[in-house]
Amino acid sequence: MLKMPEPDADVLARRKSIVADLRDIVPGEGVVDATSEMRAFETDALTAYRQMPLVVVLPETVEQVSRVLRYCHKNGIRVVPRGSGTSLSGGALPLADAVLLVMSRFNRVLDIDYANRAVVVQPGVTNLGITHAVQDEGFYYAPDPSSQIACSIGGNIAENSGGVHSLKYGLTTNNVLGLEVVLINGDKVRLGGKHLDSEGYDLLALMTGSEGLLGVVTEVTVRILQKPETARAALIGFPTSETAGQCVADIIAAGIIPGGMEMMDRPAIHAAEDFVHADYPLDVEALLIVELDGPEAEVDFLLAEVEALALRNGATTIRVSKSEEERATFWAGRKAAFPSVGRISPDYLCMDGTIPRKELPRVLAGMRELSEIHGLRVANVFHAGDGNLHPLILYDANKPGELAAAEAFGADILRLCVKVGGVLTGEHGVGVEKRELMPEMFNEIDLDQQMRVKCAFDEKHLLNPGKVFPQLRRCAELGRMHIHAGAMPFPDIPRF
Repeated sequence: MLKMPEPDADVLARRKSIVADLRDIVPGEGVVDATSEMRAFETDALTAYRQMPLVVVLPETVEQVSRVLRYCHKNGIRVVPRGSGTSLSGGALPLADAVLLVMSRFNRVLDIDYANRAVVVQPGVTNLGITHAVQDEGFYYAPDPSSQIACSIGGNIAENSGGVHSLKYGLTTNNVLGLEVVLINGDKVRLGGKHLDSEGYDLLALMTGSEGLLGVVTEVTVRILQKPETARAALIGFPTSETAGQCVADIIAAGIIPGGMEMMDRPAIHAAEDFVHADYPLDVEALLIVELDGPEAEVDFLLAEVEALALRNGATTIRVSKSEEERATFWAGRKAAFPSVGRISPDYLCMDGTIPRKELPRVLAGMRELSEIHGLRVANVFHAGDGNLHPLILYDANKPGELAAAEAFGADILRLCVKVGGVLTGEHGVGVEKRELMPEMFNEIDLDQQMRVKCAFDEKHLLNPGKVFPQLRRCAELGRMHIHAGAMPFPDIPRF
């Protein structure tokens, strides 16, 4: 049973006055307090968990965000920031005593600067919206999560999202140049900008991937890239997932860095093909999509190298895109893998762990064993090039015990990732989903050090509490002394 911070009874008792105060700050339709209207916000994309918020606030200006946060800070009210609600880790799960601060109205492109190859946007702009704004001039924004048509750039910042082309072009953190952030006390700060480097601590990197625990992003400056001269994709089928995994390792070991390299196993292949009709081979156990981009001569040479490595690993089918339309079709199946799996199972948990590439065969074999142990099917879709796994655990929430079994299965997969030298998350974040698994990767000293960063920004723990850290602590508790045999350390030092 998922445990969240106990609701503050005093805040719940003051709900009517809190709503009225917030309406003074965000007038019109910017405050939603009717139960029926708040129902749309009770969960994010991790739909196994639901909770109605205290109230929903949809600000339209930075000043409104600042005033809402300052009000909540002064009155001890918790705040959960939310973008488009596509988080797969429960990062935007509301709390019963918290204001749900929804940033979807911050949806404007503010500045396009081709000379500096930078775009300034509000956090509610979708990931794909940035590319749409610059594609007529031959530019694009590189990180491309599967949910890019819907996910917001502010949410991408919160979770440090990746995508199929992150292998070569990096995650969100590698493509963000600057942020405007409002802190819980209402202060507005600017981090970075269109310049490449800033002096002092790298707070820009700290904020990227902070899961809404440190501040609320109100403006984002991102790097845009020029579209490559040529991009071609190869569809490669293998008789086993292990041989496909070995081919991935061999491609990287050969010094080839594809623009994207994705892998799907048999259940995911069939689900995607039934949904998109991308003409995927159905007689293989694993499918790689390997895309090379750059000058045409280089792409041709590298494709030949990839084909040779694939054949050496027992590939049974190889098809290279002959047109831009065919390349897009190859990717359409992969991009639709998550919704397509939803057609073959009433429910599924989409996990997210990252491992060293060389461990792919071992981990894939381990997942098959875990599938038998837990009695649930799993479909694998993942960013093979950087070892970012997305196993989809299939279950039926209407069958007693299956959700718990799915959660246990997912936890065992993540433990396996850590065991082989990997990490708990690559791009979905910790949220509530992996919160209790943090001690598998970090000891208490590690977690306390991370908590001290949280305390420096939010000493009252009002921003997105109950997420990331396995237990809710007060900042004062981090300074607690260790008492041994009834004696304090250094008893001769005066204490006040």
